[in-house]
Amino acid sequence: MASHSLLVFLAINSFAIPLASGDYPTVAPDGSKENDLKLDPEVYMKATELITSKGFPCENYYVTTEDGYILNTLRIPHGRSNGNTKGPRPVVILQHGLLGSCTNFLDNLANESLAYILADAGADVWLGNSRGNIYSTNHTHLDPKETEFWAFSWDEMARYDLPAVLMFVLHTSAVDHVYYVGHSQGTTIAFAEFGENPELASHIKHFIAMAPVAQVWNMESPIKQLAPFAKDIGTFLALFGHGKFNLDSKILNFLAGDLCDTWGNTLCENALFALGGVDYTSLNKSRIPVYIAHNPAGTSVQNILHWAQAFNSKQFQHFDYGTARENMKHYGQPTPPLYDAKEVKVPVAFVRGGKDFLADPTDVAWLLPQLNVTHDVNIGHYEHLDFIWAYDAPTYVYDAILKIVFS
Repeated sequence: MASHSLLVFLAINSFAIPLASGDYPTVAPDGSKENDLKLDPEVYMKATELITSKGFPCENYYVTTEDGYILNTLRIPHGRSNGNTKGPRPVVILQHGLLGSCTNFLDNLANESLAYILADAGADVWLGNSRGNIYSTNHTHLDPKETEFWAFSWDEMARYDLPAVLMFVLHTSAVDHVYYVGHSQGTTIAFAEFGENPELASHIKHFIAMAPVAQVWNMESPIKQLAPFAKDIGTFLALFGHGKFNLDSKILNFLAGDLCDTWGNTLCENALFALGGVDYTSLNKSRIPVYIAHNPAGTSVQNILHWAQAFNSKQFQHFDYGTARENMKHYGQPTPPLYDAKEVKVPVAFVRGGKDFLADPTDVAWLLPQLNVTHDVNIGHYEHLDFIWAYDAPTYVYDAILKIVFS
């Protein structure tokens, strides 16, 4: 199993990552560093600590999927000052994107992070963690040290993870319907599963899709640099291994602390923007060490392969096992089945950006007319990660979400 697959990925794609403008800090004659940073304590906090350190209640659950993966799922049942409020609360599920975790909705200040804003407004907030990220690396019988644990892509996240978490939330919160907010891959698994599982979709009151992703034919993300390798599964796995796709937490802490502190935020900004696009308009640079410490949160090599296949195939489809024989074994047909976005019958609110490398505007435009779109919020200067981290996201994005949830 290749434990440092992400290092290989970054090496391949380094030429494709636009560098931020600005100078690296210099060392003064006395040996001190200019722009020396005081490291934010949130760099070392886990998700539950991020929540409780801001005065919010936090409940910690473990949800087991039909195929045995154990998913860490967090709940913020109410806000800081509305715990005694009577009456039903709207229930909201937040689902992160590729290489993310629940911390994507927790990494900013209390008045800038979607999870906290929803809770303080009166919602019952749930945060999912997809299989294979740092919070969901347990299984009823598979060992994450073995490659078999990592034999999944977002197909399985759609088929198993999403139903398991959604049904658990419905039962625990004692409601029949929830609001689902996905970011990036969090939207992909919803488009896939809600189209193929209408019974599950019937429990969704509104689906809010931030940086929505289905087809990726036009993406400019460096993931497309992997496409040539993905034409042959053996070549791809020889390069990246068969298992985990992530950096060790000690390396992330080094990047967030020593490296960002020594070389300045410019280098770390470039790492953050590698996958999703480049625009610094809405970036709070003081939070970069926190973002770096919690991201990437990990996935499987097979999941990255699935995304590279999607660029090659120009289809919104299941994982391709590489041969007609293998596909027949899994699907009963020689090619991977297609997902049909038109089968998604739930109301969908789009929130998209004009500078998004991964949820490319052309691909989003292809998806729009196939769905029951109730809102279309298009923010011209937003890139892929602005929807979760931009300091002005409460104005451009979250106010619209609040209106939907509390209408």
